[in-house]
Amino acid sequence: ALPPLTAYIAIGCHAAYRRYPELTGAIADATAPEEIGRAGRKVGTEIDTVRLWSIVNFHLVGRSVLAQAGMLDFDADVARTGVVLDFWERASGAFRGGDGTHQAADAAGVVTPFVGYVHEIVASCAPLDDEARTRMTRVNALLTSYEFLLWFDTRSGYQDSGPYALPDGRRLLLRQFVKLGISDFPWSHEVAADMPFSSVIGAFVLDGVDLSVTDFGTVVTNPEDYLGHVQEFAMFDTAGGVLRALDHAEIDALGAAAKAAQRAHYRKIASMERSAKIDAGAYVYFSFLRPFAAVAGIADALDWTVPRDSMDLYPFLSLIEGMPEGPAVIDPAEYYPPIP
Repeated sequence: ALPPLTAYIAIGCHAAYRRYPELTGAIADATAPEEIGRAGRKVGTEIDTVRLWSIVNFHLVGRSVLAQAGMLDFDADVARTGVVLDFWERASGAFRGGDGTHQAADAAGVVTPFVGYVHEIVASCAPLDDEARTRMTRVNALLTSYEFLLWFDTRSGYQDSGPYALPDGRRLLLRQFVKLGISDFPWSHEVAADMPFSSVIGAFVLDGVDLSVTDFGTVVTNPEDYLGHVQEFAMFDTAGGVLRALDHAEIDALGAAAKAAQRAHYRKIASMERSAKIDAGAYVYFSFLRPFAAVAGIADALDWTVPRDSMDLYPFLSLIEGMPEGPAVIDPAEYYPPIP
């Protein structure tokens, strides 16, 4: 990997523990978490499965880092962690339509926030001939690889949802690509200025495929190679929170722009100093909370600087290389230090 992944994850999560209680509190004061969660059921936002998962888990990973360093104030921790958990519970429940669940793991991998758009989406999907299948495969590959690099080796820029059951027994898989163009990522101004769209959704109508979606927003299919089972496909621009089907020329232009932007960004990352890579990756992780503030209308009023409050452990965490070795976690209850 080009960026020092483990180092920047540790620093980003450390910052999340230190600052998410205040940030989630400010966001909740501006807009009810339930309203923000429901916004994720509309196209064109970044309120999605992995962003919701990250709110609580990044905070708890940072909590683990401080506990292992002997720096966790358990007396203050209960109240601070409670603020974050409350925000997550309220927002995630609304995102999932009030069905009593809060994450994909609670619902056997069913994540269907865009169920209200299914009829409109399927009506625009077209059967695939050889040329259209090649176009679909190419744009999917170009966008996923571009987003992966743009988000510093995380796959959070594109999020799967489904399965959406269709009346004829087939399944619909939706893949939303966000923050494709210029955004709050500082590097986007240099590499993404020519991207024609900021957010798009790819729609895959599948036959003979079982699928589920993880809390990372990743589809798991049986059979594993599902693209050969796509019968119909469409891609939509989601600007302004509405769907507009892209024509063949627009899809081709989007793929070409993504390829050029990825090439430019690869060169940019390769030339960066290690500390700059760490800080950029830590910002990606820490700013997973930013879309919630954006829906609340206060994103620009909050300080997203990182590693602002992490300098006490930064010199040590930044030295981490590779993935740390450790025992397999058998009991999920032992993954995070318990609250006394």
